[in-house]
Amino acid sequence: MSKSAAIFCLLSIFAETNKRMAITVEKFTFNPFQENTFVVHDGSVCVIIDPGCYFAEEGEQLVRFIDENGLKPEAVLLTHAHLDHIFGCDYISKHYGIDAYMHEKDLFTLDLAERSATAYGIPGVVRPETPNKLLQGNEVLKFGEMEFEVLFTPGHCVGHVVYVNRSEDFVINGDVLFAGSYGRVDLPGGDMATLKTSIFDVMFKLPDTMVVYSGHGPETTIGQEKLTNYILQS
Repeated sequence: MSKSAAIFCLLSIFAETNKRMAITVEKFTFNPFQENTFVVHDGSVCVIIDPGCYFAEEGEQLVRFIDENGLKPEAVLLTHAHLDHIFGCDYISKHYGIDAYMHEKDLFTLDLAERSATAYGIPGVVRPETPNKLLQGNEVLKFGEMEFEVLFTPGHCVGHVVYVNRSEDFVINGDVLFAGSYGRVDLPGGDMATLKTSIFDVMFKLPDTMVVYSGHGPETTIGQEKLTNYILQS
């Protein structure tokens, strides 16, 4: 093989490897709370994070996207168990026969699902089944070409976690940080001092360039929030 042919071959392998490694984050905004559900995939396998599909057409939209793109679901990941983030947990996990992951401390929040639905006037909500994979924090989860570091970030609720993908420089952050703001702490299990610790000692230690995908609203970055987030004034 000539030198130029060898170089071309190596470049082709490199390009194909990069193509396989590329990770896509697809966002869907669902339910009366306008919650962001994420399908994260490497072009082959996917995970569904915080499936908030409440209406039948929302669940159908999520399944249609997964199936039409030829993706193989491997897990449901929950950042936390507030009502708006778990509406579709049972539907998706049972439809695809996949594991569901959640921090063990948020069983407390999960148990409040039906009571919360009643308080918000949302009918037809039954407590989802307990996820079969309970987390403690600091795990590394691998699905296909994707790797997520699980960081424990309580404060918005007692068992909140975020899922960090360092190779692609993003975090699925649930309701810890929002663009310019932060998660509420006036629901059962919420605590402002604990949330501030999670933000300053965990989230703000992540790279400034890291993209933050929040449970509500638009994306932001760690660097932007370190400069402008309202938590800095509280």
